[in-house]
Amino acid sequence: MPLTVSVEVPPRDREVLASWARSPSIRAGLAQRARIVLLAADGAGTSEIVRRTGVSKPTVIAWKRRYAAEGIGGLEDRPRPGKPRTTDDVAVVLATLEPPPRRLGVTHWSSRLLAAELGLSNVKVAKVWREWGLQPWRAESFKFSTDPQLEAKVRDVAGLYLNPPDKAVVLCVDEKPQAQALERATPVLPLRPGTPEKRSHDYVRHGTTTLFAALEVATGKVTDACYPRHRHEEFGKFLRQVAKAYPRRKLHIVVDNYGTHKHPDVRAWLAKNPRIVLHFTPTSGSWLNMVEIFFSIITRQAIRRGSSPRSKISSPRSRLSSTAGTTAANPSPGPRPPTSYSRTASRVREPRSRDTS
Repeated sequence: MPLTVSVEVPPRDREVLASWARSPSIRAGLAQRARIVLLAADGAGTSEIVRRTGVSKPTVIAWKRRYAAEGIGGLEDRPRPGKPRTTDDVAVVLATLEPPPRRLGVTHWSSRLLAAELGLSNVKVAKVWREWGLQPWRAESFKFSTDPQLEAKVRDVAGLYLNPPDKAVVLCVDEKPQAQALERATPVLPLRPGTPEKRSHDYVRHGTTTLFAALEVATGKVTDACYPRHRHEEFGKFLRQVAKAYPRRKLHIVVDNYGTHKHPDVRAWLAKNPRIVLHFTPTSGSWLNMVEIFFSIITRQAIRRGSSPRSKISSPRSRLSSTAGTTAANPSPGPRPPTSYSRTASRVREPRSRDTS
């Protein structure tokens, strides 16, 4: 049989093979065979195909012959010789979907535990799990809002973000309680090539504080204050600070359903200051409050990995105020969260797709 095999690819086959070669989801071996055939059809020699695909010369010749003899179907995997499967994959799947028996004292299956229960190898169980997309070790959580005014509150808050009232300022206010000023027991080992930053698990806590923050939705500007507690008294003080920061302006403030926000003293103060209106997120829906974005940013970028030696801070409040990047007297922009809001109230209520791509 001659070593040189001429390959002619019809236009229809070329389209199919090109889609295989480009596809990120097709099996790597099938994509590689498609590239071999396409290169051969374009006139590339065997040595050139070997250089460009990284396979051996016998492999290139074998797939050229298979395509020349059988067409596209010849590039598919053929049944492999050997003993056929004797394991019922469906039985493995069904056993996985059932909780482990109480005698095992576990909440979910591992591949070795299920393999011992079924008399199989853990490699076989793991293979079935991969084929069926089963991941017993993973668990996700969900939360339903039981607020009877869910839709009205979602439309109210989303409407403020998308279409704020004329000549009014929309603010998102919340508290971040129990923020700790931690000093690591040993110096933090810095980042090095090939080695991440490292810190000791041991620390000294120099106290806690509560960060109050008001995020201006239109600009990302943050007004903040720190108090040792987060009662209605502190919330009232912070509201007065916010009102002073925005004099003679109509303020629409988004808050969650924390009890201090609805205290009679707070309501009485709001009645005396009608230019300030509170808008409440639904029960179990505080994620609608955009100041949570700001809290997430400073937690990830400054607080969680920070170390606060006592010699460098006068109090946890001073440490966190400097972290927030704002003061009541001169509220300057801190880490700016994305303030472009585009989801309508109807889309907010749609279930999220599991596809996050």
